[in-house]
Amino acid sequence: MDKLSRQIEYTLRMRPLLKKNALFSDETEMFRSPMEPEPGDMLTIRFRTARNNADSICLCHGKKRLPMHIDECLDDFDYYSIHLETPGEPFDYYFEIRLGKTVCYYCRTGVTRQIPEKNLFRVIPGFSTPDWAKGAVFYQIFVDRFRNGDTSNDVLSHEYSYIHQHTKRIDNWYLPPEAMDVRNFYGGDLQGVIDKLDYLQDLGVEAIYFNPIFVSASNHKYDTQDYDYVDPHLGKILDQEGEILEPDDEVNLHATRYISRVTDKANLEASNDLFIHLVQGAHERGMKVILDGVFNHCGSFNKWMDREQIYEGQPGYAPGAFVSKNSPYVSYFDFKNKNSWPYNATYDGWWGHNTLPKLNYEESPELQEEILRIARKWVSPPFSVDGWRLDVAADLGHSVEFNHQFWKRFRKAVKEANPEALILAEHYGDAASWLGGDEWDSVMNYDAFMEPVSWFLTGMEKHSDSYREDMLGNANSFRDTMVYNMASFPQQSLLTAMNELDNHDHSRFLTRTNHRVGRVQTLGSQAAEEGTDKAVLREAVIMQMTWPGAPTLYYGDEAGVVGFTDPDNRRTYPWGIADKELIAFYRNAIRVHKEHEVFRSGSVKILFLDYNVLIYGRFNKEEQAVIAVNNRANHYHLVAPVWTAGIPRSEENVQLHIILATNEEGFLTDAGSVSVSAGILDMVLPPESAAILLRSR
Repeated sequence: MDKLSRQIEYTLRMRPLLKKNALFSDETEMFRSPMEPEPGDMLTIRFRTARNNADSICLCHGKKRLPMHIDECLDDFDYYSIHLETPGEPFDYYFEIRLGKTVCYYCRTGVTRQIPEKNLFRVIPGFSTPDWAKGAVFYQIFVDRFRNGDTSNDVLSHEYSYIHQHTKRIDNWYLPPEAMDVRNFYGGDLQGVIDKLDYLQDLGVEAIYFNPIFVSASNHKYDTQDYDYVDPHLGKILDQEGEILEPDDEVNLHATRYISRVTDKANLEASNDLFIHLVQGAHERGMKVILDGVFNHCGSFNKWMDREQIYEGQPGYAPGAFVSKNSPYVSYFDFKNKNSWPYNATYDGWWGHNTLPKLNYEESPELQEEILRIARKWVSPPFSVDGWRLDVAADLGHSVEFNHQFWKRFRKAVKEANPEALILAEHYGDAASWLGGDEWDSVMNYDAFMEPVSWFLTGMEKHSDSYREDMLGNANSFRDTMVYNMASFPQQSLLTAMNELDNHDHSRFLTRTNHRVGRVQTLGSQAAEEGTDKAVLREAVIMQMTWPGAPTLYYGDEAGVVGFTDPDNRRTYPWGIADKELIAFYRNAIRVHKEHEVFRSGSVKILFLDYNVLIYGRFNKEEQAVIAVNNRANHYHLVAPVWTAGIPRSEENVQLHIILATNEEGFLTDAGSVSVSAGILDMVLPPESAAILLRSR
């Protein structure tokens, strides 16, 4: 070796190496305190490096480079901090790291060589989400399919006509839904929920999310008929007068039994009273309740429209906009032909559906005030619900500008009435423009949970409409998708995001494990339960209970309910024949989530990836957890670095306790412990398994 080569080798050997995998910061309390600052608060922002592994760290804000200083050395890391007074406006920042001649930057998506222009950390002064919702365990109930607690309020066969056919009462509770199911009723009601509140409490549920419960002609009730009242078919029916339709009659003006049931104020008030009783019972058990608000559109049966003439001539009701041009509600809708009254059918329907009249906010200040009144009403006493889930929230209005304007007013109205109320929207795609602190609190987490988890563990699209071999077990795609989509969330929104495996709009996760592409219309009901794999479902639940966000069960997931996308995903809860072992697993997974704060509010970091293998950490100052998932059909010998999740390399034989483990056969709640040496976890993972390993200081 010549002299020059020796000099180059020496120089390379002596050049300091930056341990980029040790670099870390996020917006949790460990790295930003307070996490939700008010203007004027003293704010501490922290950044982590490996011990003695940086010459300088700067917080960069615009053109400013603000030096940070070491304030703590803990285990293998140095923690740099800076103290700032929180300004009155949002501000963005990232970090600059220097070691020798090495310069890199750190933003929400991690380390980058270039100065980041997007995915910056952001402080939003004054934006806070309800503490009760951060990491809360939600349970979604589609009421008609949960439990029939009062048969006297059941929708009757031939009670009325909906979309040109009569309603049908399904007498066999266990019968799978038909392909066209919208007018079929199984009889589930609020009394059935009240009867099972103890079951939900025992399961560990902290909040109930109800699909719509207001008066509506469909079983799904996303076509609201009266926003002021709970549907008596879910509540109480005191007045049973009137007649059902004759078999060949589709004129709802003749459906006098239905008209009596849903317009009589005694029935409506009794149903609201029952709901008040339900909320009180939930609150007594430490559970919250949120309602589904369908404010983009209503139903053609709605009293404001009254296309079916349900309310025409009924005492106490003004004429509907369909009925009369003098209706006080004409401005609520966009009528294309202004000369078609009476019985004007030229209104705008959402996506062209005349059963779903689009609400015309821009042209009706009165409508805006009415919806804000309704929003305040249900979060205020005596109802005292704990928030709203907003259906197709990005669609409301006719422009993006108005949409944002209205949701700002909505937030102000709701939060003034109930400061602890949650405002959570249904949204697909980047919701960042609504999560600026003055509109929504958070969203149903499709992009940064449901979809990536489904692709990784099953290779299935969330409707079971496609299967992709290249996505099954693709851990790199999972990581990249999660990192990218999580970067659009403020931390307070991420921790309250609804992390679902499935819901009323998508196929059941357990059905996705059979890799069958299709829907009930083409494959039939039986295909949804053939070849399913509960071991893969258990892996998914472990991830659901340990990933940042609010884990949300769709009723019956814990009991082994299957189904293709809607309507098949709306099968009834299998009372009396539920999978008790699966329920026990869910109960223990929820318990672990609730017992350890690290799963509610700790930082997350992906530690190791391989085909069908994923290892990630959750950590705060008090606890460090490692979650290991092996989705392969064979054993996997795992040798993975876990020290970057805060598990020290300097201590010999650090013990990680396996507090919950799953495999092909079932689960264990105490599976012993594993030693970690020099920050490396060495263990064998069984086929189709997941494990939660925990170290407490």
